[in-house]
Amino acid sequence: MVTIQPGPLMSQPANRDPENSGDNQERNGAKMNSEFAICMKWAAITAAAVTLIAGCGKTDDPISQAAKKDVAKGIAAPGIAETKAIAEEGFIYGLPLVMNYAVMYEFAVDTKSSQFKAPFNQINNQHRVATYEDTAVVTPNSDTPYSILWLDLRAEPMVISVPAVEKKRYYSVQLTDGNTYNYGYIGSRATGSGPGDYLVVGPDWKGETPAGIKKVFSSTTPFAISIFRTQLFNPGDMPNVDKVQAGYKAQPLSAFLKQPAPPAAPKIDFLPASTAGIKANFYEYLALALQFVPPSAEDKDIRARLASIGIGPGKTFEFKDLSLEHKAAVLLGMKEGDDKVDKFLASGTKNVNGWSIGSFFGDRAFYKADWLMRAAAAKGGIYGNDAVEATYPLTRTDAKGETLDGSKHNYTLTFPAGQLPPVNAFWSVTMYDGKSQFLIKNPINRYLVNAPMLPGMKKNADGSLTLYIQKDSPGKANEANWLPAPNDTIYLVMRLYWPKDTPPSILPPGGGTWQPPGIVASK
Repeated sequence: MVTIQPGPLMSQPANRDPENSGDNQERNGAKMNSEFAICMKWAAITAAAVTLIAGCGKTDDPISQAAKKDVAKGIAAPGIAETKAIAEEGFIYGLPLVMNYAVMYEFAVDTKSSQFKAPFNQINNQHRVATYEDTAVVTPNSDTPYSILWLDLRAEPMVISVPAVEKKRYYSVQLTDGNTYNYGYIGSRATGSGPGDYLVVGPDWKGETPAGIKKVFSSTTPFAISIFRTQLFNPGDMPNVDKVQAGYKAQPLSAFLKQPAPPAAPKIDFLPASTAGIKANFYEYLALALQFVPPSAEDKDIRARLASIGIGPGKTFEFKDLSLEHKAAVLLGMKEGDDKVDKFLASGTKNVNGWSIGSFFGDRAFYKADWLMRAAAAKGGIYGNDAVEATYPLTRTDAKGETLDGSKHNYTLTFPAGQLPPVNAFWSVTMYDGKSQFLIKNPINRYLVNAPMLPGMKKNADGSLTLYIQKDSPGKANEANWLPAPNDTIYLVMRLYWPKDTPPSILPPGGGTWQPPGIVASK
């Protein structure tokens, strides 16, 4: 689960800058008014669509008349009911593509975006972990500083080089393409801790593996994101992480081989997109995203159906030229598609002692054209890891199913002796505010408890380990085991990096031989 941005049909949390609080309030007020207007428009058009679809069938009804007008204008759109069905299917298929395009635009194209990281084919190293002051994204990871690399593979492949990393320090490089398939990994689990040069190629590359390249990874799309995670043991360890990050390199294959570069790829004037704008512009964004996602055997049919309503390559008319009745049907289809995604998210995990555990992330073979699972994965947390790389139990409730609330209770989480989370790398439990899903300000600046902290923690007489989850200190004797909580509702995420695959194991997610213990209210 990577929290690059919130779900697409929710508003983006506003950046909070105390020096610009007045400006932020004005912008947030305007944004709320805009979102309210969009919601009212959504409700009105949806109601109209339901009425129109229910009443069609007569030769003189509004739908039939609209269809005749479309034909007269040369717009050979499907019927209203079929248009709605295509829009619903297209939303489910296209949601990850749209989210990915918006992130790419903000991270690698729009230099004025607050989310901008670096131009294509350049690595951006983040030399810190998140704190309570980081409010650009929800549920931020405070375990591993990130490095971000957006690849443009059109002109030639790129070589990603990694340094030797001490075996006790976990690191990973997650390779994700424009289909949001995790098409490969470099790092502690996948390739070991030694140095290496790895080739990443686009969908049209047909060359031989060059000498010195340890492995070739093939992206299904010409643009792809690479997410580096480097373990931080404690705040004082950051200079060592910096050294590892300095060893991450990205260069074109021609530079690696010390050969002349091929002709540059044509410049693209990317049309603007943002995560905040997805709800209002979904199908327009989808048309943009489809330009950079080559068709495949799995998706050729849905892409042909989308073209039949004016979306994407192969269209014979513009989506904007559809009749209002057709557009109303499209909006209704989008809403019902989003509802299906939410239902899948709610039912696609297993409840284990109050923790929700599941796995929606993987490569092309993992999804097997299950667009609903892929959409749920993106909405739940785009760019999540394969379960074998990291598994994420999460909870808002105690073992009895009661909502976690730091204003009402203190809580404990006790791992029996010998039953800490079974991992090859490390584990952590991170505290978030239950409403905002941001890290919380606290008197000891502690946002998580993790495996590297174990030597300084206090075990019980029977060898078990108890974490104290509460807003106030449990006292000096137990403060090393304290995970500060908000004076409000609580959201907890447990992260198991490189989980063990032999018993005891959390794998398969939700069905493994190891289960996270439930959280208990202590007062």
